[in-house]
Amino acid sequence: MKTNGITVSIACQCLAVSPSGYYAWRKRKHTLRQNYDDLKAVYWQHHARLGAPSLVHDMHDLGYSMSERTVGRMLSKLRLRSKIARKYKHTTDSNHRLPTAPNLLNRQFAVSKPNKVWTTDITYIRTKEGWLYLCVMLDLFSRRIVGWQTSTRIDRQLVCDAFNYALARQGYPKGMMVHSDQGSQYCSRDFRALLLTNDAVQSMSRRGNCWDNAVMESFFHTLKGHVVHDSVFSTRKEANSVLFEYIEIYYNRIRRHSANGWLSPEAFEQNYLKSLEGSNLHNSV
Repeated sequence: MKTNGITVSIACQCLAVSPSGYYAWRKRKHTLRQNYDDLKAVYWQHHARLGAPSLVHDMHDLGYSMSERTVGRMLSKLRLRSKIARKYKHTTDSNHRLPTAPNLLNRQFAVSKPNKVWTTDITYIRTKEGWLYLCVMLDLFSRRIVGWQTSTRIDRQLVCDAFNYALARQGYPKGMMVHSDQGSQYCSRDFRALLLTNDAVQSMSRRGNCWDNAVMESFFHTLKGHVVHDSVFSTRKEANSVLFEYIEIYYNRIRRHSANGWLSPEAFEQNYLKSLEGSNLHNSV
């Protein structure tokens, strides 16, 4: 290789370095640049929602061997930061005289199979047309959102619709536990009758104790930080479209969850089903 009449060998002699060392340096420089380019691509693939603890696993999938700390330093050099959620606010109305259920879940958030325990809660989203209320049903096994509904009203119909949607989507499972707070919507006669009809057992957090439904609160905290805060929705339809993209496409299928060994909820369930198939095949031999 010659530049302006000077060969690499002559330049290396003048600089007291070996040609092999020079070419190794060039290779390392290119690799470092590629590292940063790939990290930036992964970062924006998640729409700036995730930090080093999650992104390091995407880098591993690309064949890189690096630690969470290394990814954190690289993000810092690139001046890239994940979106930070604000403090989550409750919408619970527990000032009522309706019957409540005991806390059967008792913070046992590790579940052995799908459709065994669903947790649920309601949050609100501001639009220029007014409030949009969101009710979600989350399967504790994989942290997958199995059902959700929105409404202009925060009433018992909203939670009944979300539960019915989850039932239909999951094939009408029987005997699951449904855990919520003590909101009037969940204590309503209509919702309790719906649970009874489908052989579901009701569990409720203790009054004023958000940690009893921590997984659900964590989901809403993440949702608000990723797509709600700092967003201005002109219409409820626009907000619904963003919610669909986040819940159905991103959260359930792409976003890694620490409780799943850093797999997405859908990938975690697929691995579970494959393990069952392998076990059944082994037992049949």
